[in-house]
Amino acid sequence: MAAKKSTPTIRLRRLAGQLRRLRESTGLRREDVEERTGLHATTLYRIETARSRPQYRTFDMLLKLYGVPTDEQLRLKALYKQSAGEGWIQPWHESLREEYTTYISFEREAHGVRHYSAMFIPGLLQTEDYTRAVVRGVSYAASPDQVEDRVRTRMERQAVLTKERPIKLWAIIDEAALHHEVGGRDVMLAQLDRLGEAATAPNTTIQVVPFSAGAHVGMPGQFLILDFDDPLDTDLVYIDSQAGEIFLESDTDMERFRDSFEHLVAVAMSPDDSVGLIAEIANCQGRRRYG
Repeated sequence: MAAKKSTPTIRLRRLAGQLRRLRESTGLRREDVEERTGLHATTLYRIETARSRPQYRTFDMLLKLYGVPTDEQLRLKALYKQSAGEGWIQPWHESLREEYTTYISFEREAHGVRHYSAMFIPGLLQTEDYTRAVVRGVSYAASPDQVEDRVRTRMERQAVLTKERPIKLWAIIDEAALHHEVGGRDVMLAQLDRLGEAATAPNTTIQVVPFSAGAHVGMPGQFLILDFDDPLDTDLVYIDSQAGEIFLESDTDMERFRDSFEHLVAVAMSPDDSVGLIAEIANCQGRRRYG
């Protein structure tokens, strides 16, 4: 029987970051830790990147090696216990890529998402029919069951917009994404209507980068910035591209993508004008549909 798939939680990621910073503050390399303790450098790398949760004796050994004061040890040991919780994973997520299920787990615990999308409507704002058409078009080799699993997963993700403490979504969409007739004209019209409705929610901001903006920093491709309430949970950039899915969290990368998003905010239309453009495009699509 295959091992049950799991995803890292924010608490495990926080613990991993704390252990990495503690090691770095002592001036020790991973190879130095291996030499002193026998813990393989590769195992330590997996612990420090939240790919695996350390056994308690390993965790305790690292705290002692790094000379962590008693009161700080107590705080970290409490965090260690909390990190045992499983990430958000459902049976139909088993066939999804590990990076994507990791993103889902982090998104569920984020305070806000800033999403720039060049060619697609952002996943949190997609209708079911639009999602199905996207998955079929992009993942052309997926079986019907795999398509439906991915559609169900994306629809589930949208619960973060309506939960008790809803996530704050700031979506910037290139105008090109509004013109692609994904799934046909009827599906696209329903999708444009969905955007108009979503824009009225207090926790959702939608802006459109019009064709008239010319060349801009978002043209290389989409990206998402996840923001977290706790200052110990460093923000993340998530990129999904043809080359694969990656997470970035270094100060340099975060500054670069925050600056890029601010630039996109500046070149995009205002939220009100964006909703007006979405409605205009929908009206044009409707007239074409009826003749």
